[in-house]
Amino acid sequence: MSADPDIYQKQGFGNAVAPKAPYGLLIIDFVNGFADPLTFGGGNIEPAIECTRGLLAAARERGWPIVHTRVVYQDDGADANIFALKVPPILALREDEPQSQIVAQLQPRNGELVLRKIHPSAFFGTSLASWLSQRGVQTLLIAGCTTSGCVRASVVDAMCHGFRPLVVTDCVGDRSLQAHEANLFDMDQKYATLMPRDAALQATEAVQPRGVPA
Repeated sequence: MSADPDIYQKQGFGNAVAPKAPYGLLIIDFVNGFADPLTFGGGNIEPAIECTRGLLAAARERGWPIVHTRVVYQDDGADANIFALKVPPILALREDEPQSQIVAQLQPRNGELVLRKIHPSAFFGTSLASWLSQRGVQTLLIAGCTTSGCVRASVVDAMCHGFRPLVVTDCVGDRSLQAHEANLFDMDQKYATLMPRDAALQATEAVQPRGVPA
């Protein structure tokens, strides 16, 4: 296991990709069900939610485009998919269910996009890429859960759409700490820049114009 970084380095992985303005913030699935260890939570998800409070406050102060995602299935389950076959309880996350609501600490404000999704990636089958592009986003800071699931899927798709993913390491969480660490390592080598919150905010502190392009 200790030799893994060596082979990645020898093969040319892990190149640094510097953050580039304009910036946006994507907060993935920090809903009550994922904050609850008896439902879909556990591990380090709760501390990640608390850390994201400061990240969200800074993004608002800087006027960044902000997106929150929720997993929301139809009340009758007509949109059930392969994800729901693998994890049947996920179908309980319906529009008006308390467990599908964004946690109180991170409640969206007017002007912030709340995106409903039924797949792991926030980009798959949604308007997210075009919404971010319209606002000129180059680097997308990513918080949320789970690191090994919806965060990773969204990071890969962000990269594929031409955004620079910046995973804020203390603002993402997973019910499995082993999966959390393994996926952070892999994303760092292949898909994204990784920084803890304070370093990420320092690296992106340049002033960014507010507003949406006409």
